[in-house]
Amino acid sequence: LTEVYSSSPALGRYFRSAQVISFSNESSTVIYQLVFSVPPSTEGFMENSMNRDFIRNILRQNIYDEN
Repeated sequence: LTEVYSSSPALGRYFRSAQVISFSNESSTVIYQLVFSVPPSTEGFMENSMNRDFIRNILRQNIYDEN
């Protein structure tokens, strides 16, 4: 995750860290926390660049690109 988000053209400059919060071998589930340092109030930044779907899609695109 660290490599994916730190190298992202859209979010790399804001990315600070990724940490696994919990992991389950039984269900192959990982819960992680991403930390970003965002600029002072920029119109639309939080709604567009920092929404869950956008952040999730960066990871999803990276997975597709590797395959």
